[in-house]
Amino acid sequence: MTSPLPDAWRRWDLHPSVVIGLAVLGGLYVFLGGLTAPRRRVAAFAAALAVPFVCLNGPLHNLSDGYLFSAHMVQHLVLMLVFPPLLLYGTPASVVEPLLRPAGVRRLAAWATRPLAAGAIFTAPIVAWHFPGAYNAALVHHDLHIVQHLVFLATAVVMWWPILAPLPAMRAPHPVQLIYLFLLGIPMSVVGALITLADGVLYPFYETAPRVWGLSPLADQQIGGLIMWVPGGLIFWLAMTVVWFSWARREGEDDNAEVRTRNAEQHGR
Repeated sequence: MTSPLPDAWRRWDLHPSVVIGLAVLGGLYVFLGGLTAPRRRVAAFAAALAVPFVCLNGPLHNLSDGYLFSAHMVQHLVLMLVFPPLLLYGTPASVVEPLLRPAGVRRLAAWATRPLAAGAIFTAPIVAWHFPGAYNAALVHHDLHIVQHLVFLATAVVMWWPILAPLPAMRAPHPVQLIYLFLLGIPMSVVGALITLADGVLYPFYETAPRVWGLSPLADQQIGGLIMWVPGGLIFWLAMTVVWFSWARREGEDDNAEVRTRNAEQHGR
């Protein structure tokens, strides 16, 4: 791959595969009746489409592909930890139900989205793709890079499913969600720590890339590892906080309903 010019990253280049893919996803949402969902959910779905559009076109994409490992880490974390929650929250059950109607699809989805399976499906590619050979190959071969992004997107949607499944019956119980999110953050933090604390540059592609903002290849790599290690882990803790308060609210509603039922029974005697 030819090294880009130092300032070429500022360009806004649209990639047809990204634009077409997002148009198909949005069209499917409209066709299956997604626009009938509450406005906040439609807005979340629109925001979900905007995330990969911004990440996979323009300056962030250019920095990721030709200049900075740290920018690439930001891109990947946003695609895996921001896009899927918005997508799932914005998708009503009426959109998902027709897709899961075939018995084989339903069984596969029920198995793959159980917390243990979903966690493994998400974690294994994260670890594998960050081995230097695989990571560098994706940077050098554009088609493989597309595959890498698709794997990250698909497995991240599976990972978030036990938390935010459009079908409530497919969500894990709140205590399981808390344990699940806690354990999910560990492998990502370990990989980020190993990258941050490495003595040398792990990814030769970025060692020969044009320097931006005066960052050396090793400093860039350390920043990228820290981004994966700290902010990446904090997102899981933020999700755990949301789950905790959701659980507490649900328990409070159940207690209130029980009290109302008991009072009604007493008044009826």
